[in-house]
Amino acid sequence: MRVRLRGIATWAGAAGLALTALVLPPAGAPSAHAENNGVGLSPALGWSSWSSVRRSPTAAKIEAQADAMKSSGLAAAGFQYVNVDDFWYQCPGSQGPNVDADGRWVTDTAKFPSSGGSDGIKVVADHVHADGLRFGLYVTPGVSSQAVSQNSAILGTSYHVKDIATTTAEKNYNCKGMVGIDYTKPGAQEFVNSWADEFAAWGVDYVKIDGVGTSDVADIQAWSKALQQTGRPIHLELSNNLAISGAATWKQYSNGWRTGGDIECYSNCTTAGTLTDWPHVQSRFGQVASWQPYGGPGGFNDYDSLEVGNGSKTGLTDAEQQSQMSLWALAASPLILGTDLTALNATELGYLKNARVLAVDQDAIDAARIVNNGNQQVYSKTEPDGSVIIGLFNYSGSGSTTVSVALSAAGISGTATATDLWSGASLGTISGTYSVSLGAGAVKLIKAVPSGGAVRVEAEAAGNTIAGAARVASCSACSGGHKVGYIGNGAANYLTINGITEPSAGSRTLTFTYLLNGSRSFHISVNGGPDIVENLTGTSFSTPVTASVTVDLNAGSNSITFHNDSAYAPDLDVVTVS
Repeated sequence: MRVRLRGIATWAGAAGLALTALVLPPAGAPSAHAENNGVGLSPALGWSSWSSVRRSPTAAKIEAQADAMKSSGLAAAGFQYVNVDDFWYQCPGSQGPNVDADGRWVTDTAKFPSSGGSDGIKVVADHVHADGLRFGLYVTPGVSSQAVSQNSAILGTSYHVKDIATTTAEKNYNCKGMVGIDYTKPGAQEFVNSWADEFAAWGVDYVKIDGVGTSDVADIQAWSKALQQTGRPIHLELSNNLAISGAATWKQYSNGWRTGGDIECYSNCTTAGTLTDWPHVQSRFGQVASWQPYGGPGGFNDYDSLEVGNGSKTGLTDAEQQSQMSLWALAASPLILGTDLTALNATELGYLKNARVLAVDQDAIDAARIVNNGNQQVYSKTEPDGSVIIGLFNYSGSGSTTVSVALSAAGISGTATATDLWSGASLGTISGTYSVSLGAGAVKLIKAVPSGGAVRVEAEAAGNTIAGAARVASCSACSGGHKVGYIGNGAANYLTINGITEPSAGSRTLTFTYLLNGSRSFHISVNGGPDIVENLTGTSFSTPVTASVTVDLNAGSNSITFHNDSAYAPDLDVVTVS
């Protein structure tokens, strides 16, 4: 039956409620919320010093990269972070980094000279900001043994470093000499706060905390809290090779987390002296598939630096560079460039500034692997407007192969109009099975717009409105690996599927996949109109069930809202309009 409740506009004000303030009863199994620090709603785009500069960052080198990001047009294309990695601070030996009177690392003034009373790091940050860009800096967990030795005061407190330090070694890969912090001790959080405050005063916009893992959750929590209390929006990135078992924690306290080891090949390169090689890129294919359920707005799976540029010095062919960028974009990974921005040729700049490919990354949607057949690797994701992005890869680094995918596996029934996202060329109408012959390490990245078939939209798609208590949760049995739960039990808690575009007005079949244990109801409103009440049953919040209802849609863009003002609704997986 149809019951009139209220229009969408009545609820729109609830969309900005912070998830951190909510205490909710169980309804399925939602994952922890993403870091709520005002940044990281889309994957970060930028550059890091580690790959190409490595152990010798200097003010001149970092400023040159910032200038090149601006002059090359990369900044205009969306790249914004210029990040200094390790070796910016004084490291006299294995006793740990030099520290100031408050126990915090001291800038290496030989590399980053001070000017006019400003610390050398602030001088560089000011230069980066003058280019219209953002500045990042590197740190590792714990406190320097030198701070313990001198028993540094903890700024703003009566405590000292010996009051909070442990004897457990912490990871600092190059300088060494860091020990743990006991965060149950008074003064521990204040110590990290004082360090974060210093970074904020220098103009830091991005902090990478390296060498963290499951034993460092307290450090991650402390840095998350410390950066937020500065009042400056600062992106927090975790590194490296984090355990997938801790994905919910990484998402709760950071904006990104490294899923594996370094992309650089160091002394094990296929060709000596290059930054990376194809086997190191190959290692990410399985990671992208495994980590797919965990990325999304606020926090993203980080597959490490994007090594596109610098010709043969990169260690990847042109085809392999396109494949790396395509895989990272399909996975909604941060695109942090590791190459020398002052030495990019026109072809490489064209890759990096390709707006169609960058849009695939910036949609903040993680693609699922739908073909895993030896050298045939295919990933897909559905955009909020119902278009489907499909990446077909030849995993082999030595021979050609034909890669095929059944379009139904990507959610396309009937025909679709396809575009090659690297060239922009039309591929015409495709249907059934799509196949392409690819050279070694090559990719075909396409956008397919269903025509005469169904429009399929994931509930968690970035373009949807997930309001109030409603939230995204992992769901291994669901399409795309996610669902949206906590819908209903109040007018503020709803999900609106946006951007359903139809060529003409008329009746359509709305098919939706839901999950619940017992009986609940969805109230479904199309374009703010009267509600359709669907009474539903299910056996488990882990078992998807499908139902259909007829709806009337307008020509052009439509929105469909799922809610229940008086009781909890089911969890929602995906909707299809046909």
